[in-house]
Amino acid sequence: MAIPDYQTVMLPLLQFLKDGKEHNIGEVVNSLAAEFKLSTEERQQFLGSGQQTVIRNRAGWARTYLKKAGLLESTRRGFFRITEQGRSVLALKPGRIDVKYLEQFPEFVTFRELRHDRADEVAAPINSSTDATPEEALDTAYARLRLDLEGELLDQVKSASPSFFERLVVELLVRMGYGGTLRDAGQAVGKSGDGGIDGIIKEDRLGLDVIYIQAKRWDSTVGRPEIQKFAGALQGHRARKGVFITTSSFSSDALDFASKIDSKIVLIDGPALAKYMIDHNVGVSPARTYEVKKIDSDYFNEE
Repeated sequence: MAIPDYQTVMLPLLQFLKDGKEHNIGEVVNSLAAEFKLSTEERQQFLGSGQQTVIRNRAGWARTYLKKAGLLESTRRGFFRITEQGRSVLALKPGRIDVKYLEQFPEFVTFRELRHDRADEVAAPINSSTDATPEEALDTAYARLRLDLEGELLDQVKSASPSFFERLVVELLVRMGYGGTLRDAGQAVGKSGDGGIDGIIKEDRLGLDVIYIQAKRWDSTVGRPEIQKFAGALQGHRARKGVFITTSSFSSDALDFASKIDSKIVLIDGPALAKYMIDHNVGVSPARTYEVKKIDSDYFNEE
């Protein structure tokens, strides 16, 4: 039997999780291989990159889409389980679950449309089009992979310990060019604990100015009171610059307050944190590289 595509495995995957226990992708792959009676050769068939089997890759994408629709959830690193919404879907006994079926869930629609309310970037539509050029299709695929990676990365950060999150913040700021050396920044961040300030780092290697840090590994929204408290701490130190980093989000009142005060406070929410981590290679590593080439017109100029 041919290896099923990622949409075909969505329903069997969800049915495998109906016991309510947490499972990993390896268990899912074994279940799917048995369900579809895959041969040894089919189970061991790799992608062109040679880095992952085809069935594991397709099971992984099915899991991602079901998660985006709220039908399953991550429990800890590498493990996931069915949600109440997933149980409700199974109770309806659908004949098939695919992308079209998942479009009834608002969370999935939001994911598909890639709608960001960021003023500094233009969201690329992720829906494929047969009218797209190969370059456009490649860009669209990259945008989808990037968005999935941001979500997975943020989940990992949220599940990390407070001390690990502290080290992550240090490394990210240093990679972005702040804090001097990693050793200097590590000695500064996490040592203050002074009235709403988690740490102090140099703005540059010379230490011409300093930046005060507040880091919150939260799930709930950060409101205006927290920003006011941080701003008050900055004033108490006669500081002009601060960075407030959270794994969650900021309320509209918090954003409005930060934009109107004299002190310069940069607010970095969860999605932005994941974006910066990817841009500066913190917690991620290249999986593969594609080099797109074009004709060198000068080479063929015989004059």
